[in-house]
Amino acid sequence: MSVFIAVDLGGTRMRAAAFGGESLTPILVERISSQGSDTPPQERLAQLILRVCPPGEQIAAVGVAAPGPIDPQKGIILTAPNIPGLVNFPLAESLQQQIGAPVYLENDANLAAMGEWKAGAGQGHNHLIYLTVSTGIGGGIISNGNILHGVHGFATEMGHTTVLPDGPLCGCGHRGHLEALSSGPAIARWVNDEIAHGVNSSLAQTSEISAKTVADAALQGDALALAAYNRAGHYLGQAVADFLHIFNPSIVIFGGGVSRSGELLLAPMRASLQEHILSPQYIENLTITTAALGDDAGMIGALLLARQTTQI
Repeated sequence: MSVFIAVDLGGTRMRAAAFGGESLTPILVERISSQGSDTPPQERLAQLILRVCPPGEQIAAVGVAAPGPIDPQKGIILTAPNIPGLVNFPLAESLQQQIGAPVYLENDANLAAMGEWKAGAGQGHNHLIYLTVSTGIGGGIISNGNILHGVHGFATEMGHTTVLPDGPLCGCGHRGHLEALSSGPAIARWVNDEIAHGVNSSLAQTSEISAKTVADAALQGDALALAAYNRAGHYLGQAVADFLHIFNPSIVIFGGGVSRSGELLLAPMRASLQEHILSPQYIENLTITTAALGDDAGMIGALLLARQTTQI
């Protein structure tokens, strides 16, 4: 029997899973750190893939969900955040030579969108926006039943939409991007700045402020924490209004750790969306929901990529 291998390549960890038949339940899953070894990351990843292949089985194909800008047609990682050595690197070709099976590479947010579309909250929708709100903000678009790539595969970097000109500095080096205002670190940073300027909050006694500790404080009624999520939700809604104007989807799905704060983020997002939308027709019958597959969305998308590409 042949198995398909799905890989989730992150800046902190690499995760690989083997799947048989049409099942979405893995036979075996293993994860290793993306850092801290003298062995090049592509070799460690190949070893991980071979380890999760059950004894006596053959690998039919491998799908890899990778961060950062990539060229999916050529299987090249242009830059991989926090993974030294994977710059303008032909990862698909390298892995294929080491494991002896076809390897397909795609952006992780695009594959999370595919996973939710085919097996999660987006089933039944062929026009879909997926946004992951976490350490950063990424996204994927399904348009008329296809992943939107753009000419070079760089499309849908929605976290780098400018929502506040001359606003906070984004990790990419530019100011006022959505990621600099509504991501987890952006929420924590704003709270820290407000406390440093003398604003009272129960969080002033917290040794390390994160989006999670801010959410917990907000649920206890902390005014600054509530203001932080209202601010993040406001800019998120402003950006989503723009995305609706451009892509006109039937569903918007939010994934990532910050989205688990639920209505703390989504209620102000909806209010802001109402404020910024061009006309009510854009949100008529629009579904706004959270991801059904959680952290496995990209992994399931990688599996589906391997399966469908092999069948073509």
